[in-house]
Amino acid sequence: MNLVDAHQHYWRVDRGDYTWLHDAPASLQRDFLPPDLQAQRSAAGVAGSVLVQAAASEAETRYLFELARADRSILGVVGWVDFEAPDAAARIRALARDGDGLLLGLRPMAQDHADPDWLARPALDAAFDCLQGLDLAFDALVRPPQLPALQRRLRRERELRVVLDHAGKPDIAHGRYDDWAAPIRELAALPKVSCKFSGLLTELAPGMPTGTLDPYVDHLFACFGPARLIWGSDWPVLTLRGSYAHWLELARALAQRHAPHALDRIFSRNALAFYRPRRAPDFPASAGAIP
Repeated sequence: MNLVDAHQHYWRVDRGDYTWLHDAPASLQRDFLPPDLQAQRSAAGVAGSVLVQAAASEAETRYLFELARADRSILGVVGWVDFEAPDAAARIRALARDGDGLLLGLRPMAQDHADPDWLARPALDAAFDCLQGLDLAFDALVRPPQLPALQRRLRRERELRVVLDHAGKPDIAHGRYDDWAAPIRELAALPKVSCKFSGLLTELAPGMPTGTLDPYVDHLFACFGPARLIWGSDWPVLTLRGSYAHWLELARALAQRHAPHALDRIFSRNALAFYRPRRAPDFPASAGAIP
């Protein structure tokens, strides 16, 4: 089976703009760079990945471009721009120019805004207009309280390609379901919204069995189906709960249960169709695609 990782990170701590790391578990407060993942990714058979921003700075996005130029297994970058900046559109165009095809989309880290309605603010309109004009994707990093604002935004941005990061980050650790499930169903009714099959393992409380994920995964497949679910590792955040191989094996077993004839879509083709990278992953000749 062909494999593309649609969501992973690299960071170098001494760059200094990863403010969220100050309060993160100690195991994440170190560098995570391509050599740290290469053996695991090769063993898993992952041919390419989408590199997603981890700092709220354009400088970090340009740093990710540098990593991508040095490592062709990075298919492209989802970067960051201040969507409320008066010159947000010019900033987005400059990043797209500097990326020279590597910029696949943007992620403004909406989950970090105290206002749950932030995504619906008119001050963001120009940024979203530019995103659509350049045919860039939008990664929606939100939690359940922000899902209604995301829905209001997307009802205005009908042509925007959107992917919901980490399934909207349901509060699985505290057993919350309904406040997540209802807005997920409403978002899935919008045809251009996809969902990342990622980040769920780290929503478990320590010691929780992986079976706790079942009702959440059931709901994702019922709402989005295999045509709009996109697998990602969320490495190295993933390491808080398991290894790269463990999450891939678990995700594959869950997908096999729901859509055994669509694994190639969930684990590679959907990512490529959504992000539209110029680089093609170097799939091994022996990898049999499952229709």
